Amino acid sequence: MNARLHPVAFASAARVVRLASQLPPLDALYLESVTYSLLQSGDEFARWLSDNREKLWRAGRESSVVEVRRADETLNVSLAEPERHNAFSRFMRDELREALTLAVLDETITRVVLDGHGSNFSSGGDLAEFGTSKSPLDSHLVRTTDSVAQLLLTIGERIGTGLECRVHGHNIGAGVELAAFAPRVVAAPGTTFRLPEVSMGLVPGAGGTVSVTRRIGRHRAALMMLSGYTVDAETALDWGLIDEIGDRT
Repeated sequence: MNARLHPVAFASAARVVRLASQLPPLDALYLESVTYSLLQSGDEFARWLSDNREKLWRAGRESSVVEVRRADETLNVSLAEPERHNAFSRFMRDELREALTLAVLDETITRVVLDGHGSNFSSGGDLAEFGTSKSPLDSHLVRTTDSVAQLLLTIGERIGTGLECRVHGHNIGAGVELAAFAPRVVAAPGTTFRLPEVSMGLVPGAGGTVSVTRRIGRHRAALMMLSGYTVDAETALDWGLIDEIGDRT
């Protein structure tokens, strides 16, 4: 269906996933961002926006959407806008980037736990912001200069499985992509994962072509991205998208 309705996004996602599996992570993130930004100016995304404009969510809070707590060497970071299913807005991105920068700079932090309040970890990109970037260039610069994905990569390289993401509920888009950067991912029973961007005329834009591909391989990553297939917790564990199914604590 996506190949017929969104052929440019479909072909672009397939190509990016294949190349991302061969490139260093930062180069692959750059490629993903360029592709995403170009597709934002394309006809397929414009058609999706036109068809869904009345369904787009209202804008959320503009501050205090990430909760940060420290206990000794552990930094707990929680997405904290449950009334909007922790939609990944620019305000959440900025606050999350600030919290994760602390973990990059302070080497006494040896454990970082990322989770979300409410019914799920994250429902993905904030739909209220879709189509609002001034230009594809602006969109690309934001993703490459204010990159949460790059911070997660850096932290993971330093503390390994000390970087843990705890997910639950129905996670979509960025909610899957960011979690997959953590060297250790624990999912509550009943958790699901979905990457719907191609059906919107886009490719994953929060690092998923890198994080998901590194975890489950390019063929399964392509299946998720090209079909929008929903992966349950048991399948995610079998594929390696998560490392454990466990109750929320």
